[in-house]
Amino acid sequence: MRRPELDQILTTMLASQPEVSDLLFTSDRPPQVEAYGELKPVALDPPIEKLTPFQIEAIAMNIIGDNLWQIEDLLRHGSCDASYALSDQARFRVNVFSQRGNYSIVCRQLNTKIPTLDQLKLPETLKLIPREKTGLVLVTGATGSGKSTTLAAILSEINRDKAVHIVTLEDPVEYLHVHDRATFNQREMGIDFDSYANGLRAALRQAPKVILVGEMRDQETVKIALSAAETGHLVLSTLHTINAGETVNRILGMFEPEEQEQIRIRLSDSLRWVVSQRLCPRISGGRHALIEIMGSNLRTQEAIRLGESEGKTFYEIIEASYTFGWRHFDHACLESYEHGLITEDNALLYCTKRSVVSRGIDNQKKARGEVTTDLSALRMRSGGQSGGSGEKPPTLKFK
Repeated sequence: MRRPELDQILTTMLASQPEVSDLLFTSDRPPQVEAYGELKPVALDPPIEKLTPFQIEAIAMNIIGDNLWQIEDLLRHGSCDASYALSDQARFRVNVFSQRGNYSIVCRQLNTKIPTLDQLKLPETLKLIPREKTGLVLVTGATGSGKSTTLAAILSEINRDKAVHIVTLEDPVEYLHVHDRATFNQREMGIDFDSYANGLRAALRQAPKVILVGEMRDQETVKIALSAAETGHLVLSTLHTINAGETVNRILGMFEPEEQEQIRIRLSDSLRWVVSQRLCPRISGGRHALIEIMGSNLRTQEAIRLGESEGKTFYEIIEASYTFGWRHFDHACLESYEHGLITEDNALLYCTKRSVVSRGIDNQKKARGEVTTDLSALRMRSGGQSGGSGEKPPTLKFK
């Protein structure tokens, strides 16, 4: 297989469904695309009913090319990350990995145009993040929850408003930023640096005002990021955590108990925002972003330093700061349900505390005059238990 043939296959797959997010190549399965969270096979010409290991390996080698770093990573660790451009039509973040002795490939389609925070319809509070001058900002969530897109929109806001130097460390480079007021230097792991820790350490000597670290993967990266945040840089990064409280606990869990007290102090002083994301199916089709936002105040700093306690959990702190634009996932679910964006079932599925959201949905239904319970099926026996005659006691029906 040659590159023009691969480009033709990718073009056909992208055109097969609206809103394609991922392209999958797996042995003994046809080429597949993911659209609106569901996998669908793609009919090619000539048809490929089942991909062979040889075909997938040929696709992988075309994507990787002569990048020795990625080839070594694949052979040594069983997977590698790469990027691939389909002319001017699309760009992909690619992961090639081994499974049962054969290779599989997942290509995540990247937007060629960087969306704004307004276009993403994210909460207005997020517009405060580009105004920060120093500190640590974390965007968290599961793989595919839109973390990179949110960070790209934040950087785009900074690019438009501030004449600063921005260095990004990515694996691989996803969104290509065009110089506006800011100057961008985008570095890719495996080509421009060998690890996030080394790339971040070098970035401190490159006079940036803003640093993007693709992911906080180890304690060394966290330590250097905290040092950068403490010395006048704005550091943006991601973590694979489910909410704001878990984000703090995950960072602390990277360190030994004897180190945690110092890290707690440094993190409480440096952390500015934690933004967590979940993508939920939208009633009208597509997916809707549910956003949890936690900022920094005296209560969050105390909870980071001393740990959570009764009445002082991160959930309760966010709850108390709702009027300042903070929100937890339960707020996001209830607001999205109220505006008719998501169903009741999905609101209960993607929330943090089902009892809170269920009660909130009932209150919304009552305010609209809808029935929240069905009492017509209730029955009540009269006269106690039935006697030995076998007669069925009378029942009373509530109307």
